[in-house]
Amino acid sequence: MASAAPAPPTPNNLKRIVAASLIGTTIEWYDFFLYGSAAALVFNKLFFPESDPLVGTLLSFLTYAVGFAARPLGALVFGHYGDRLGRKKLLVLSLLLMGGATFAIGLLPTHATIGSAAPILLTVLRLVQGFALGGEWGGAVLLVSEHGDARRRGFWASWPQTGAPAGQLLATGVLSLLTAVMSDAAFTGWGWRIPFLLSGVLVIVGLWIRLSVDESPVFKQALAQAEARKAARTEAAEKLPLVAVLRHHWRDVLIAMGCRMAENISYYVITAFILVYATTEADVSKQTALNAVLIASAVHFAVIPAWGALSDRVGRRPVYLVGAAGVGLWMFPFFWLIDTGGFGNLLLAVTVGLVLHGAMYAPQAAFFSEMFATRMRYSGASIGAQFSSVAAGAPAPLIATALLSDFGSSTPISLYVIAAALLTVVAVLAAKETRNRDLADVAPSAGDRAVPADRAADAHTV
Repeated sequence: MASAAPAPPTPNNLKRIVAASLIGTTIEWYDFFLYGSAAALVFNKLFFPESDPLVGTLLSFLTYAVGFAARPLGALVFGHYGDRLGRKKLLVLSLLLMGGATFAIGLLPTHATIGSAAPILLTVLRLVQGFALGGEWGGAVLLVSEHGDARRRGFWASWPQTGAPAGQLLATGVLSLLTAVMSDAAFTGWGWRIPFLLSGVLVIVGLWIRLSVDESPVFKQALAQAEARKAARTEAAEKLPLVAVLRHHWRDVLIAMGCRMAENISYYVITAFILVYATTEADVSKQTALNAVLIASAVHFAVIPAWGALSDRVGRRPVYLVGAAGVGLWMFPFFWLIDTGGFGNLLLAVTVGLVLHGAMYAPQAAFFSEMFATRMRYSGASIGAQFSSVAAGAPAPLIATALLSDFGSSTPISLYVIAAALLTVVAVLAAKETRNRDLADVAPSAGDRAVPADRAADAHTV
């Protein structure tokens, strides 16, 4: 007999779940973005001092990209155990791993002290960061999506997404404050360590909040149903969530990967590569560039819930399409405005870019969650989101820096982002609208061909 549907959460309980996901996600993105900003500003000098400045920056961004390479592995491991053991346990583990790696970077000796071992250790810690973040995103958005109701899922699920600009805001704000009150020599010598060590305090706060929330009721219901089926059908073979995802949701995984291309690439060009481009090509000071990203990130944080709420009214696909097409169209004006060297134009370029990015990022949490069945959802959403990061976000600052080095112009970089936007538009058009889907539904999504009921049940016996 089918179990009863999970009881809807009370408003206060839902807000606590949202707060726990948002704060934990903010801390993890703070750690991840802090590395990206430091890679653009000081790591080339501290860990690759024997290279010329631009080559050093490329090597620094290469260690930055390594973190993305570990994200698919994190998605597989955390998705597998998150679909078996629950969302909450894995979110606590991801926060511990990310915070520990970031704190260790703050204690790391530089090239001047231990030679070539320094960049090697830096790379290892970056791999740990990437592994942790690969499991963080799926669990955080699912915990909210599976607690909320379908009618406002886009709005509530968009709040963990604000953890990215909040983390960017926090990381950039700390760096901006330090560069404002410290000399370049002091910041390069020891000041850069402060924001990394600060992560230790933030992790303690995040753990205290995350440990106070309940497991997803949708997951607990699905787990009880799976246990009942296993008891009634002892001959049923247990399947890995990854196998079930690729069997029933392969099309959704590909769509999710395509949807991420423009969102991921544009974000890291706008927020990470700009620190290189504005300071080297537009003769903008480091402080000015950081301030522009800081203010734009605050606007980005504010518009994400608005885009999420709009996706509840008009659908996930229309909002996502606005963001993908808009980012592609904005790239040429983006660089033209930066080239003027004025702070107002720089701020306008970054702010508009991040507002358009938010139209993709806001509905993404609900959109991807709604594509997958419950006992495959952590694996499916994480795999679709994180595997694409290897081809998208990981090399974006590296490719942009290399294009600038080879061509001495922003035009190839604009074309690079436009190509990603076109790919994302195609992926979104190929997707099915998922708004209002019942997340307690055990059947694979409508994006795939119909699956017989017995096979759909097997897919959840994991």
